[in-house]
Amino acid sequence: MTTQVTVARNSQTGAINHEDYSLYSSMTEEELIDMAIEQSLMDGSPEQTAAKTTAREQTVPSQPYSSQNFYLYPWQRHAAQSGSQAQTPGSGSLGGVWQRYDGTLFKRPQPEVLDPVISAIRGGDEDALLAMIKSGKNLAQPNKDGWLPLHEAAYYGQEGCMKLLQKSYPGTIDQRTLQEETPLYLATNKGHLQCVISLLQAGAEPDIANKSRETPLYKACERKNIEAVRILMQHNADANHRCNRGWTALHEAVGRNDLEIMDLLVKGGAKVESANCYGITSLFVAAESGHLEALRYLAKCGAEINTQASDKASALYEASKNGHEKIVEFLLSQGADANKTNKDGLLPIHAASKKGYLGIVTMLLPVTSRIRIKRSGISPLHMAAEHNRDDVLEELMEAGFDVNATLSDERARLYEDRRTTVLYFAVANNNFYATELLLEAGANPNVDLINPLLISIRQGNVKLMKLLLEYGANINAYISSHPTTFPATVMFSMKYLVLLKFLMDMGCDADACFQCHYGCGPHPATDARKDRFNDPVMKKQFNPVQFCEMVSTPEMSRWAGPIIDVLLDYVGNVQLCSQLKEHIDSYEGWANIKKKAELPRPLAHLCRIKVRTVIGKDRLPLIDSLPLPGRLIRFLQYDFTH
Repeated sequence: MTTQVTVARNSQTGAINHEDYSLYSSMTEEELIDMAIEQSLMDGSPEQTAAKTTAREQTVPSQPYSSQNFYLYPWQRHAAQSGSQAQTPGSGSLGGVWQRYDGTLFKRPQPEVLDPVISAIRGGDEDALLAMIKSGKNLAQPNKDGWLPLHEAAYYGQEGCMKLLQKSYPGTIDQRTLQEETPLYLATNKGHLQCVISLLQAGAEPDIANKSRETPLYKACERKNIEAVRILMQHNADANHRCNRGWTALHEAVGRNDLEIMDLLVKGGAKVESANCYGITSLFVAAESGHLEALRYLAKCGAEINTQASDKASALYEASKNGHEKIVEFLLSQGADANKTNKDGLLPIHAASKKGYLGIVTMLLPVTSRIRIKRSGISPLHMAAEHNRDDVLEELMEAGFDVNATLSDERARLYEDRRTTVLYFAVANNNFYATELLLEAGANPNVDLINPLLISIRQGNVKLMKLLLEYGANINAYISSHPTTFPATVMFSMKYLVLLKFLMDMGCDADACFQCHYGCGPHPATDARKDRFNDPVMKKQFNPVQFCEMVSTPEMSRWAGPIIDVLLDYVGNVQLCSQLKEHIDSYEGWANIKKKAELPRPLAHLCRIKVRTVIGKDRLPLIDSLPLPGRLIRFLQYDFTH
């Protein structure tokens, strides 16, 4: 066979000639076949080579001696190799290697070769296993994963084979795999009760844990195998052993909501107050998971109703956060304290309001202290408004919560915009219904550092802007942290001329945009002043930003002409400063704007401005309802369509 392969390669590529034959004479048949396949794949174009490589990967199976299937000892490896070499080539094949029509070679999948020991254990062949032992084979030698044949017998539930191996090698009964799994652990994990009983009767230690510190009892609880639990408890398994997370068997049983196992464990000495590494007790697990029957049982056993985890969250808080109404109802009936805060100072009613659990909020309202809520620095109304829980918002308002409650300074600092009111959250979410609800209940729209009206302008929500203005939002709002000489409402609407005109119609102060400190004199360079908003030193050093400076920045310069054009419609005789004139002169198409600003302004225009001033900005939004002729109203509204 070796000669055939060599000749084949020589005729195709010339890679192996007579002189080189000695280099390959010592290679096995299998090695020469693999070399022939490799050479076949190397022939041809790169595209063909890639295609052949892919074909080979798809047709050549992985090595049959997988450690996942069985474990090889030296004599087994020799036998497997002998069996492989003894295979008779089929018709048209070379040692199991076949040739395709295009000349490429491939291997057909080979049947799985089982280790004789593993094969005997899987089949429960005690006689074959005994014969191997008598022949001198050492079956107490672990494989690379630390597994013994005894582990295999326990894993597959072959009690007879397991007893035979244990009797022959008594010192291996508690030997561990590399994962520190004992035969008892494996048998329990797979639910082989007879093997579990046999191992325990033979003296197996019931509390040896695996690498995760999980004992057989813990695993039995995880599998909800009550019989295995009962057997292990009868053999004095430790019910209070902790895994690497501090979890006990009782924690696991509660998490699985298995009352029978819980009862066995508690009667066997399991401590109901044992906490894991996060301070979580079994009762906490039941409340968090929504397992009402488990919770009732633990409470009956005397578990602490007001238990708190390491982060100070109570069982009631977790149940409220997860929406378990029945759990909350039961805990409250057992005297759970609704005024225990977590590490963030939040109460159960905060958690329920945030998630929108109306039923739970209703249950918590009568037992929650308003003083404790005030101390927390945040109202449940804030939670409901922030997460658009309108039904909860209504319920809280009906219960008398203050719609003008503000966040504490510590909580306001958590938000970049330093928001404080419930109304701000509703406006920021574009929630018209909640905004209207709050305003009708008396919410003040002018409390926040950044007026909610400015947020509605930024969002371009005219409907929301009208609503806020109707309820007294300051149309000439400023931002103290970013001082300007003109209203911030103008600054926020500069790029949206429709919104700018709407604000002007509603009475926004346009005159402030033309009151420049420098007038016709030279203006300081803008670049030296551009970072004053972000630099505390520059904030103190320079005066507030002026309108002419704002529209002259590169970001706003292309909008300057149309903005000035709109504003001129709402002012009387004003003087353009030198910077505005210079900027208007720099664009040829803006010449009409400069002409529009020439003094004096038309008398009809000045009369309109005067009448609007007399009416007052507070009544301008309601101008349609004033007892004035329709033609005059349209004139005052700049309506030129009639």
